[in-house]
Amino acid sequence: MSIDVKHLAKLARLRIEDDKLAKFEKDMESIVGMVEQLPDVSGDAWNLDPNHPMKLREDTEGMDKLPRAELLANAPQMQAGCVVVPKTVE
Repeated sequence: MSIDVKHLAKLARLRIEDDKLAKFEKDMESIVGMVEQLPDVSGDAWNLDPNHPMKLREDTEGMDKLPRAELLANAPQMQAGCVVVPKTVE
């Protein structure tokens, strides 16, 4: 199996140096190989162990809501009623 790491990097907008392409290709092939070895599971996969079935949490609206003013009182900086946070994406 051959994985075109350069093409994947372009799609993901990642810059991978040419000298590291072979390492990334080997790593990606290893990951795909591990995924191919995973067992197939059918519809009731979350109930695999009948002695310890997983119980899904029921989504409910929280009843212990705080007023907006009280929540925003601890914000270090606010603008137009919103919390100002540092920019994380360029």
